Amino acid sequence: MELKSTINLPKTGFPMKAGLPQNEPKILARWEEQRIYDRIREVRKGASTYVLHDGPPYANGPIHLGTAMNKCLKDFIVKSKNMAGFDSPYVPGWDCHGLPIEIKVDQMLGGKKLQMAAVDVRAECRKYAEKFLDLQRSQFKRIGCFGRWDHPYSTMTPQYEAAVLDILYRFLENDFVYKGLRSVYWCVFDETALAEAEVEYENHTSPTVWVKYAFAGDPSSLDAALVDATRRGKKVSTIIWTTTPWTLPASMAVAFHPDEEYVALESGDGVFIVGARLASAVQEKTGLQSAREIARFPGRKLEYAEFQHPFLDRKIVGVLADYVTMDQGTGVVHTAPAHGAEDFVTGQKYKIDPTCNVDKAGIMRNGLPEYEGKRVFDANAPIVELLKARGVLMHSEKMEHSYPHCWRCHNPVIFRATEQWFIGMETPMKPGVIKGEASTEEFQGETMRSRTLHEIAKVKWDPAWGEERISNMIATRPDWCISRQRVWGVPIAVFLCDNCGKPVNDPHINRKVVQFVSQHGADAWYTPEADAILSSGHNCVHCGGTKFKKETDILDVWFESGSSHAAVLGHEPNLPWPADLYLEGGDQHRGWFHSSLLCAIGYEGSAPYRMVATSGWTLDEQGRAMSKSLGNTVDPVEIADTLGGEIVRMWVASVDFREDVACSPQIMQRVAGIYRDIRNTFRFILSNLDGFDPVKDAVAFDQLQPLDQYMLRQAVEMSADVQRSYEEFAFHKIYHRVNNFCGVELSAFYFDVLKDRLYTSATPQRKSISRRAAQTAICRIGEALVRLLAPIMSFTCEEVWQYLPAVEGRLESVHLTTFPEAGELLSAAEADAAVDPKQAEDWKTVRAVREIVLKALEEARNQKLIGANLQAQVTLTAADPVFSVLERFKNDLRYFFIVSAVELKKGGANGDAPVVVQVGKAPGVKCERCWNFSTHVGEDREYPTVCERCSAVLKEIVQA
Repeated sequence: MELKSTINLPKTGFPMKAGLPQNEPKILARWEEQRIYDRIREVRKGASTYVLHDGPPYANGPIHLGTAMNKCLKDFIVKSKNMAGFDSPYVPGWDCHGLPIEIKVDQMLGGKKLQMAAVDVRAECRKYAEKFLDLQRSQFKRIGCFGRWDHPYSTMTPQYEAAVLDILYRFLENDFVYKGLRSVYWCVFDETALAEAEVEYENHTSPTVWVKYAFAGDPSSLDAALVDATRRGKKVSTIIWTTTPWTLPASMAVAFHPDEEYVALESGDGVFIVGARLASAVQEKTGLQSAREIARFPGRKLEYAEFQHPFLDRKIVGVLADYVTMDQGTGVVHTAPAHGAEDFVTGQKYKIDPTCNVDKAGIMRNGLPEYEGKRVFDANAPIVELLKARGVLMHSEKMEHSYPHCWRCHNPVIFRATEQWFIGMETPMKPGVIKGEASTEEFQGETMRSRTLHEIAKVKWDPAWGEERISNMIATRPDWCISRQRVWGVPIAVFLCDNCGKPVNDPHINRKVVQFVSQHGADAWYTPEADAILSSGHNCVHCGGTKFKKETDILDVWFESGSSHAAVLGHEPNLPWPADLYLEGGDQHRGWFHSSLLCAIGYEGSAPYRMVATSGWTLDEQGRAMSKSLGNTVDPVEIADTLGGEIVRMWVASVDFREDVACSPQIMQRVAGIYRDIRNTFRFILSNLDGFDPVKDAVAFDQLQPLDQYMLRQAVEMSADVQRSYEEFAFHKIYHRVNNFCGVELSAFYFDVLKDRLYTSATPQRKSISRRAAQTAICRIGEALVRLLAPIMSFTCEEVWQYLPAVEGRLESVHLTTFPEAGELLSAAEADAAVDPKQAEDWKTVRAVREIVLKALEEARNQKLIGANLQAQVTLTAADPVFSVLERFKNDLRYFFIVSAVELKKGGANGDAPVVVQVGKAPGVKCERCWNFSTHVGEDREYPTVCERCSAVLKEIVQA
C-alpha cells in the first residue's frame, strides 16, 4: 500500500490565487444574470425597512478615491442591513445640473453658444451629464456596489425636476420666498450668484490700504479739542483700512463701533480719528509715531458725522455697526452697501443707496478714467495710485489672508448687490400649509430658523460634533439665496408681472406647472408652450396688470439636490419618508445635509433623516490632500484593474471612516496581503471539506473534541462582535477582528493543530469521528465567516459560497442570506453542554503555555538541537493551578504543541512564567506516514514503518 494515498490531502477547486481583476467581472456578469438586486428585494419583501438615502455625486468625471469610499461605505451598510433581516433598498442618484457641466459645455461650444437657444444649450449639457452618469455607474458596479442601477434617480429627469418645483412652490405659497436686492456672493468668472455653501476659503494676497477720509462736519459735535485744532489750521480726518481698494468707488459710509472708544491724534497739520485700542498700531503703520492724543470719545458720537470721499465728489456719512472689530486695521470700516453683506444691512438701516456699478463680469462701470472698464481685481493697482495722487493714502502693503473663493472655479469671489430670490430664515411657519400637516400648536411662534434648529436636536449625529456644527451654521446663516443666473438647472418657474414685477403665486397655476414639467421636463419652460399655462385673462393680484413674463433664473443646485428626499422617498412601500440614514463627507454640513434639512422643513415640517453619519477626507501617507499636481492620487478604477475591486473595498473597511484616512499604492498592497491571508483561511476550510455532507456527516456537539467545542465558542463570540460592529458602522473593527480571528485564532492555532487530525485520520469513507468532528467545526465556522464578510468582501464571499458543501435549499447567492445566528454555530443546548465554567480560563492558560513552548522550540531549532518540531519531546514543569489545567489536557498536549511527546511534571515554575520548558529529542523512530516519532514504530509487522496510531488507521482502511 502506498502510504501517500492514505493521507487526506486538501482538495478543492477554490483557487489559491484569486485573480480578482479577471474573475470579478465574471461574478458581476453572474449577478447581472441573476438580477441580484431584484432577488434581494424579493427575499426581503415584507421585512422592516431600513433606508439609506443616497447623496448624489456630481456627474462630471470618473469616480475618484473619495467617491469610491463613499459608495463602498453605503454598500457595506445596505448589504449588512439586508443580511440583518431588513428590507434595505438602495436607489443611487446623480446631481446632473449646475455650473461645472455648463462651463465644460461652454468651452466645447465656444462662440456657437451665443447663437443657440437655451433649450439647445441644455440639450448639450444633458448629453455631457449622461455620459459621465453612465461612466460612474459602470465604475461603481465594478467595485461590487449593489443598487437599483437600471432605475436610479437623476436631478435632470422630468419627475425629479417636477418634485423640485413642488418644494419651491410650497415655500412660495407659505410666504418663505421673496425677490429682493441683496449684496450676495458673486463669481465674476462664472457670472452668477453663489450661496454660502458654494464658497470655500483659500489663501489670497490682497493689497491693503490705510486711507484718510476728511471730516466735513461740525467738530463741536465730537469734542472741544477738535474745535480748537481746526482754529489752529489743523485738518481733521478719520483713517479707514481695507483689503479691497476696488470697493472704494462704492464707499458710501464709514462705520464705527458704538461702544468702543476713539481717539483724536494730532500730528503735523492734521488730526486723525482712529480706534483707541488700535492707535499704536496705526501710528506705526502710517508714520504718526510722534502724534499726541488730544481727545477721546465713544464711537456713538460719530453717528451721522459727515466725511468727504477720498477721490469722488461725494459726502460720506458716519454709521454705527457692531461688526467693527479692534483686532486689526484702524477701528474704522469703509462701507459699500453694494459690496458686502453687513454693509448692505447697514445701508438699509441708514437708507443709503446700494446701487452697484460693477457688472456681472466684474467690470467697473460709471467710474473715473483711472479704473473705468477694468475688472475689479485689476482695478486695485490704479485705485491705489489714484489715492497716492490725491494725497489720501496713509500706507499700503500686501497681505496674505483667508478669502472666499468659488467652489467650482476656485477663483476669488466678490459681494455684489443684485436682485435675487431668497428663502427667509426668519419667516414665521404657517401651520396647515406644510405637507406634513403638523399641528397648529407645534408651529406656534416658530420661524424657519427656529424650526430647523428644533429638528436638528431630534437627529442622531455620528460623530456627535456634527450636531453642533450644523446648528451653528443654521443659527448664523443669512437668508438663503436660491437663484442663479445660468441656463443648466431647474428654472425658477414663476410668472412675473410686467408692470410691477411681482410673481404670480397661485397654487392652481403652480400645480399646473408641476404637471407640465413632469410630462415635458424643465426644458419645456423655455418654450412657447409654457406661456399657455397662464390663461390670457389672468390679472396681477397686486396691480391688475395683464402682461407677464417668465423668470429665467435657475435654482441653486443645492436646492435641487436638497429636494432629493421628496423626489425619491415616500412613493414606494419599501422607500418610506424620512430616511433612516444620510452618509456623506463632513463638508456636507454646509452642503447637502444643510439644504436637504431646509427643503424638508419647508416641505414636511421635519428633518428628512433620522441619522446623519459623516466621513473624513482621503489623504496620502504624509497627510496631504490628493491632487494630480502632487502626483499622490490613488485611482480606485486602476486598483480594481490591477489588484481587484475587493482590495478597494477592504481598504475602505480597514479605516475608521469618521476620521481623515490615508491611502497610497503601498497601503493598498498591504491590504492585498491581508486579503490573501483571509482567502487562504477560506481555502483551508474548503479544501478540508471534500466529501463532507453537513446533513449526513456532521457530528453531535458532545462527540466533538474539546478543541473543536472551544473554537465554535470562539466563533460565536467573533460573530457577535462583527454583527455588533455592523450595527455601529464600525467596519474597521470588523476588518481587524476578522483578520485576528483568521490569522491568530484559526491559522496560527486551530488549523495548525488540526492538520494532523484532518490529514492522518481515516478517510471520509471510513467515517472517522475525529476527522468528522473537525470538519463539522470548520464547516460551521466557514459558513459563518462567509456570511459575516459578504457585505465587505462581496466578490470573494460569493466565490466561496459556490464551493461550500452542497446543502438542499441553499440560496443561490450569499447575498440572499442573513447573518448567522448564534444557534447556527452552537445551539443553546450545545452551548451549555459539558461546559466547565472554567473552560474559557483553562483555554487561556493552555494557549499561553503553547506560546512559551513554541518559543522554546524555535530556540532549540536555532541551536540545531532539533530540526522540525515533530523531532522534539517537551517536558513541562508547572505548579497548580497551571499543572491541573495541563493535566486535564495531557493526552492532547502533543497535538497542541505539534511535537511527538509531552512529559508533564508538577513543580515550581521560574519567575513569572507559568511553566518551565525543556526541549529534547523525541524517543523512538519517525513514522513514515504522519512523521511523528514513536517508540512503537516497527511493532506491527504488517506495517513496520508506521506508528501505532497510523497502523490502526491503515487496518481500518484495508478492512473497509
